[in-house]
Amino acid sequence: MKRSEVAKNRIWKVEDIFDSIKQWEESYAQTEAKIDFSKYEGKLSDKKIFKECYDALYAVYSEIEKISVYAFLRHAEDARSSEFNALTAKSDLLETKFSSEMSFITPELTALDERVLLDYIADPELKDYDYELKRILAEKRHVLSKETENVLSLGGQVFGGFGDIFSMIDNADLPLKSIKVDGKKTLLTHGTYALMMQNSNRTVRKNAFKSYYKSYGDLLNVITATYTGLVNKDVFIAKVRKYDGCLQAALEAEDVSPKVYKNLLSSVNGALPAMHSYVRMKKRALGLKTMHMYDVYVPIVENADLKLDYEDAFDLVKQGLEPLGEDYSKLLQSAHDDGWIDVEETEGKRSGACSIDVYALKHPYVLLNYKKTTSDVFTIAHELGHAMHSYFSNANQPIAKAGYRIFVAEVASTVNEVLLLKYLLNKTEDKNLKRYLLSYYADMIKATLFRQTQFAEFEYLAHKSVEDGNPLTKDGLNEIYLSLNKKYYGRSVVSDPEIAFEWARIPHFYTPFYVYKYATGITAAISIAERIYRDGESAVKDYFKFLSSGGSDSPVELLKLAGVDLNKKEPFKVAMDSFKNAIKQFEELSK
Repeated sequence: MKRSEVAKNRIWKVEDIFDSIKQWEESYAQTEAKIDFSKYEGKLSDKKIFKECYDALYAVYSEIEKISVYAFLRHAEDARSSEFNALTAKSDLLETKFSSEMSFITPELTALDERVLLDYIADPELKDYDYELKRILAEKRHVLSKETENVLSLGGQVFGGFGDIFSMIDNADLPLKSIKVDGKKTLLTHGTYALMMQNSNRTVRKNAFKSYYKSYGDLLNVITATYTGLVNKDVFIAKVRKYDGCLQAALEAEDVSPKVYKNLLSSVNGALPAMHSYVRMKKRALGLKTMHMYDVYVPIVENADLKLDYEDAFDLVKQGLEPLGEDYSKLLQSAHDDGWIDVEETEGKRSGACSIDVYALKHPYVLLNYKKTTSDVFTIAHELGHAMHSYFSNANQPIAKAGYRIFVAEVASTVNEVLLLKYLLNKTEDKNLKRYLLSYYADMIKATLFRQTQFAEFEYLAHKSVEDGNPLTKDGLNEIYLSLNKKYYGRSVVSDPEIAFEWARIPHFYTPFYVYKYATGITAAISIAERIYRDGESAVKDYFKFLSSGGSDSPVELLKLAGVDLNKKEPFKVAMDSFKNAIKQFEELSK
């Protein structure tokens, strides 16, 4: 479909940011001229100058955000357009210049006496910036001498190169082969492999699995060297900066205690019998005597797509989210009516779905490529969850505190999905659709809570090994991962030999201690959704406090506003009970 053929009410209104590219260019020139903070350098110990500097900084940041988002939206409309490509390239240059100009601020503030920073934090005139200052104060003890910091900064490109090496291996040098699918040779790629793992033909799945993992096995020595280099770097940085270990060093950046990470691992390990029940359920549903790792992704319910037109799908999402109240429902309708959402897949348009906000505007934007599938109905709910989180944070926080951390980024989106799923389960009389929804939910929890925690435990054990003075080897890493795979999946599935080096294909491992956020995010979301269904208005009121909190405090503290304390076992128990209940209902419907 061409973009010119799309109904106007299904296209986002970029003119809410700029009327035209000409106006964008004018704003660009005006903003670029303002990117000069040199007059504040060396003077931030003066409270008045500090405030002037930060007020000016965030005023410029707000303009840059508008410029960057406009460029993103236009490029997303048609990635083939040289004009739109030029917009994104120019906005990247502006962001780089801004980052460079303000690079003196954090080191200069960190160098201030602790009493000065505490005075700044306590001053009501600087309330917009108090949390940012608290984080600078917390990091102060890990900042080294100026000479040492200069040396470490020079090593930044070297330290950050391991992910680039893996990316080159994974995307350019991996010796992927072709296998036969329906009598035709089909080249294995990362994309086609995922599809083949859902193929109903078991021979196709087995051959794809064996061939795909052989490609990683053939390069296992170089991948091991790359990952070992990354872990050694992490240990080095943690020691130099006087952290208790790599886990603390990584989580400190998100203002999260290692206690949360360890609570996740212990809670999920304690609930592994539920995961084993899921595997047994899937094995029975597939009618397999012996289940292998290449069987675990096969859909167990087919032909259950809702196949709704977008307007009907949107109405269904609104109905599913009615527990969040009338005001929330009105905002959803505003998103539909007032140009927040770009709906249709068109020529050259960015694939997938996402949400992006602009603080200076009254609304965020949502990108969709809607198809008549059940999955895409849930995508509407998911992306609108992101959008509403941004909307409420921007409406209730100053710009310095509006942006929420990645740790909580998937909470609101998943709350919407769970609420919609509960609504559909209560509404539908279609037994096959109910079975599909229950399997969808169980698969989501398995993939996001259990599997990501398995990855998180592997990362923790790999880093702990080096911290304890035990060097990593190919065989050692394989042994750690295979042992974890057997523990997480249980006896109902064969942990094929190739799965021992599944760790070698996970790109997220090159952003250390990142994957656990998926697991804590879905845990918090399920706990919030269950509380909303149980307690009604009081739970919704608390949830809105969280949605409106932006990044005004530690993400763990902000989740407490919604009644979720990830330092405790309760949220994990709620999530596990929800998982077990879905499995139980599925099996009852399948009798």
